[in-house]
Amino acid sequence: MKKTRLLLYSVILLAGCSGRAFLFTSFHEPATDGLRMLYSYDGYRWRDFDTVFLRPHTGGRQVLRDPSMVQGPDGVFHLVWTSSWRGDKGFGYASSKDLLHWSEQRLIPVMQHEPTTVNVWAPELFYDDEAGRYIIVWASCIPGRFAKGMEADSNNHRLYAATTRDFTTFTDTRLFLDPGFSVIDAVIVKRKRNDYVLVLKDNTRQERNIKVAFGDSPLGPWNRVSKPFTDTFTEGPSVVKLRNEWLIYYDAYRKKTYEAVATGDFNRFNAVNDKISVPEGHKHGTIVPVKRKTIRNLLKAIQQ
Repeated sequence: MKKTRLLLYSVILLAGCSGRAFLFTSFHEPATDGLRMLYSYDGYRWRDFDTVFLRPHTGGRQVLRDPSMVQGPDGVFHLVWTSSWRGDKGFGYASSKDLLHWSEQRLIPVMQHEPTTVNVWAPELFYDDEAGRYIIVWASCIPGRFAKGMEADSNNHRLYAATTRDFTTFTDTRLFLDPGFSVIDAVIVKRKRNDYVLVLKDNTRQERNIKVAFGDSPLGPWNRVSKPFTDTFTEGPSVVKLRNEWLIYYDAYRKKTYEAVATGDFNRFNAVNDKISVPEGHKHGTIVPVKRKTIRNLLKAIQQ
């Protein structure tokens, strides 16, 4: 009991000193319920709000998987997600000022110009503060477009991207990354000006693990793809900056566990599974730094 009280006190003290908190967008299988979220005051220990914030009503299958969210400079939260396993030529989108009341959901048809597209998976949002725009990166498979290697044509993914300033008008879709293998689940990380890291999943059968690449722009080109720093059957990386290091969370889906590594340079990675706590059932999304007031308002609204 004393240890539990001490732990809780440490969390509260840390939250009070830092003045910030974190949201972790989430979903539970089979992804038909909708958007869930975790919250944390230190980036290591997470709690579940234990409610659904947004129920999906767009796309062929009307599911909500791989939710990615950013808060814009105007305070508005923007959310994108996978709306179907296959068939959709776009991804779901909605926005909110308070995470309780949401805009009308829309399907953003970013691959409509490619009629043979199999899927649009795991759209990931990144706010480019230097250009004042949002970058959306996702994985799609276009059969026959690339040498299949060990992958079937229906599972040979590459990363694509588009940008927007207002989520109404989008640039033309562009090829974002062709590393020579099937790739999904990409997260852009800014270290400093002209210094970016791309955390990605190598989805080829012999790999199915997480790697990083490097570039001087959030739109690439990306180079120096690393060796894997996770075991096989891992996916859905989520990255958060804490003091002088980054934590990379990921879904070890074969083991049905959630794990994390810490890194200061994206070259050396240390497991920190003994330092984190993630509720059972959590599936991968995006970690969003927010004010502690945001957490208080959500908890208050849920309890009413």
